[in-house]
Amino acid sequence: MQTIIDKVAQNITGTHDAASSTFSLDEVPNLQGKVALVTGGSEGIGYGCTHTLLSHGISKLFITSRRDEKAEEALKGIEEEFGAEARNKVVYIQNDLSDWVQTAKVASQIAKQTDRLDILINNAARGIMTYQLAPTNGTDLHFAVNHAGHVIMTSHLLPLLKKTAEKDTVRIVSLSSNLHESSPSDTKFDSIDDLNQDLGPNAQYSRAKLMNLLYIRYLNKHLHSAHPNILCNATHPGIVDTAQTNEHIHEAYPLLGYGMSAAMKPFKKSQFEGCVSTMFSATTITGSGNYVCPPCQVEKGSDMSNNEQLAENLMKLTREIVEEKTRSESSEKGCPFKDY
Repeated sequence: MQTIIDKVAQNITGTHDAASSTFSLDEVPNLQGKVALVTGGSEGIGYGCTHTLLSHGISKLFITSRRDEKAEEALKGIEEEFGAEARNKVVYIQNDLSDWVQTAKVASQIAKQTDRLDILINNAARGIMTYQLAPTNGTDLHFAVNHAGHVIMTSHLLPLLKKTAEKDTVRIVSLSSNLHESSPSDTKFDSIDDLNQDLGPNAQYSRAKLMNLLYIRYLNKHLHSAHPNILCNATHPGIVDTAQTNEHIHEAYPLLGYGMSAAMKPFKKSQFEGCVSTMFSATTITGSGNYVCPPCQVEKGSDMSNNEQLAENLMKLTREIVEEKTRSESSEKGCPFKDY
């Protein structure tokens, strides 16, 4: 029965007093002096994180977004609610994570504007949508955005993260989902041809969320082990009232998507409820390599998400693809791709 109660609490809105673990945004510590980056920080769960970081005193906050208009709305809302001082703490940079060359440049731009980075929240994502190829590199768009773009962003920020970790705790968080459990059982990550299969909207998304979790397991093994002050964790937010669940799903399911949006509306979490597990992992958690479900409950995840060899296969393939697709703008110009 407790397992059922916990699953309900993890996924839908409402008061769940019988849940076995608790954490609220009010428990986020004072973040004065700290610097954070939230990808996709202008809307949805990302904006929930942005709002929470600002309300708890973050000293500097970088947010990236693919859409300028969403960032403008977010910045306007921040100034209206918190005032000009809070707005001036925010640095917005436009970025499409599927464009890996641009993403590397954005990471370098961020690193030049701060001497520390305490919190990195890899939040931006392509939702349950149809199979498409990224126009700049010809890879599955879910892989390009949800996984590889964040690997590139994180990798280029590693020197800054490691420098910060010499004196303070650094936390890297990647948003996964319990849908990672639905990733195809024959997933191997052994070739780009295998990666670029059209699996259907649900499987494409589920596999991408598995990648997010495997990347965290990989970072925990290689990065955290060498730099114990860098804590790497993945989170499941629950079913959240965002553009992904209200709009993007209609691209994949024009009729059924509308029905699902309407039927689930009363049960979806707000963006603030949806960011709780991520904010716990970004500000409070003391462990690393975990899969954290709402509000702060560590769970095992699927067998595939705990498969070390699968994580190694994924990251080997990621390195090879990124090198092949970006060579003229990266390695040929002296930029080595290091992922830990």
